[in-house]
Amino acid sequence: MADQGNRGLVRIFKAFNYSLAGFRACFRNEAAFRQELAALLLLLPLGLWLGEDGVERALLVASLLLVPVVELLNSAIEAVVDRFGGERHELSGRAKDIGSAAVFLSILLAASVWLLVLAQ
Repeated sequence: MADQGNRGLVRIFKAFNYSLAGFRACFRNEAAFRQELAALLLLLPLGLWLGEDGVERALLVASLLLVPVVELLNSAIEAVVDRFGGERHELSGRAKDIGSAAVFLSILLAASVWLLVLAQ
């Protein structure tokens, strides 16, 4: 969105509200996002408890937080693709598949970090 003359705290407050609206929209419309948030809420305290030092805790927590971040981006891609028409197009399918692959890799990364940190 173009700059509408908002500066300082007003701009920050409005940006925060846009972010909350994005969280609400994704939570309301995306089952995968809700599932990933549920997993995050269950595993986050466990990661903080199982990490032996700050670095391990940071790795465990950050790897978990990356999954919903990537899901938000994937959901945004899917919404834009769906916005521009319901007809099937190779590029639309490719965009959605690539977004899905990014989510898969973020989950694989989180699982790998947890396995490597906890296997010591």
